[in-house]
Amino acid sequence: MLWKSLRLRRFLDVERIRLAIEDAERRTSSEIRVSVAPFFWGSVERAAERAFARLGMTSTRARNGVLLFIVPSRHSFVVRGDAGIHERVPGDYWNALVRLMKPYFRRGEFTEGVLAGIQALAEELSRYFPYDPLADRDELPNAVDVPRRP
Repeated sequence: MLWKSLRLRRFLDVERIRLAIEDAERRTSSEIRVSVAPFFWGSVERAAERAFARLGMTSTRARNGVLLFIVPSRHSFVVRGDAGIHERVPGDYWNALVRLMKPYFRRGEFTEGVLAGIQALAEELSRYFPYDPLADRDELPNAVDVPRRP
């Protein structure tokens, strides 16, 4: 496990990302997860779907989870939201979010791209899923997920 975390740190600052998720979730009741996959052959989109299910992204009360699935070795990522998100957030928002993050990934600035995405998600999701300190609870872990295989 140590070798994996050392290799991952070349690509992402997982602690900064975890703190950004915590900060974002103090602004919205939505749940944000980040999952990082090693290089693999095949569809990044399908791997993101599997990660979405594996991480229990559909288990939030309001079905308002969002996954940022990152494949640094391929300079690629997928943003996937649950049903409650898609019922409220306009469809064109997702393309704007990808356009925001993509230049960072092209330059290999993965941490900065993820942080920009988390910040933008917090702003948008707080409009539709505002944080309620009396009712909100952290439904999903904030730690960056690093699976063995996508």
